[in-house]
Amino acid sequence: MAKIGAVLLAAGCSERFGASNKLLAEVGGRPLVRSVAEAMTRGGIVSEIVAVTGYDQRLIERALDGLQLQFAHNPDWTKGMGSSIAIGVSALGSNLDGAFIMPGDMPLAPATLLEQLIEEFVQMQGESIIFPATASGAQRNPVLWPRRFFGLLTSLNGPEGGKGALNALAECRKAVLVADDSVFADIDTAEDLALARSNVSPGSTGGATLTYDVAKPCSV
Repeated sequence: MAKIGAVLLAAGCSERFGASNKLLAEVGGRPLVRSVAEAMTRGGIVSEIVAVTGYDQRLIERALDGLQLQFAHNPDWTKGMGSSIAIGVSALGSNLDGAFIMPGDMPLAPATLLEQLIEEFVQMQGESIIFPATASGAQRNPVLWPRRFFGLLTSLNGPEGGKGALNALAECRKAVLVADDSVFADIDTAEDLALARSNVSPGSTGGATLTYDVAKPCSV
């Protein structure tokens, strides 16, 4: 079985959300970012988690207290998601086959979604980038990256995160179609938070089916 890690992105200041930090808003009686982390730690799905902090570092660490994860602080979090991904991937252990890049604002993403992505990762012999997609084929998070692309991820910077790299590697990626789009809900506004609170129980992934095939082996 593949040994998979994860980078939990929890460094931003959530400007669109307002004065408070959305990652600390309560969903189901616990901070939003903790809900995401708990889904990732459930059942030993991932071997290790690096939570990247930035804004509100101490409060984020307190919200995640007691969970099996480590922290990596990004002092340059204002530069954007790319630098947080780079710091998180750099902090991962050397014995992983791949790693998820997981935004900290997806409280409805169930552990079963991660399991499905890992299953496809194994089917592709750990060589392809695996990501979930909506019924219409749109790419969503989290993305599971093979170790061979860790060097690329550690060179990221700026606000775009890994999307540009993912788009450039179209021949190296494969999507898993997820029927229930609600699992991809992220929290950007107070309205998003209210909707998440009304759907706090994670929905079914609807039985993921494969979409895009890898056309041919790609070079790194």
